[in-house]
Amino acid sequence: MGEKMHTNEFYQPGEVVYIIIRNPHAQDVAHVQQAAVVENPEQNGELALFIHENYFPLTEEFAVYKSAEEAEEAYQVAFGLPETEDYYG
Repeated sequence: MGEKMHTNEFYQPGEVVYIIIRNPHAQDVAHVQQAAVVENPEQNGELALFIHENYFPLTEEFAVYKSAEEAEEAYQVAFGLPETEDYYG
């Protein structure tokens, strides 16, 4: 597992953040996803990301952004622009 972030310095429970997440069934598919920072129900005193009804420990494995615009910019740098103009994601 990834190294734990010093999350209390950067994030607070209840905060909405954005991450770039890969589809677990198709690793070449990724998109920007909204997530909530919450107290980790499995590890007392640690924070987690709540996404799709699941908790993920907030570690350095996730690129976490404070705004959707920041996440979209990072996505475009990492994956380029969509090939079709009417792509929404």
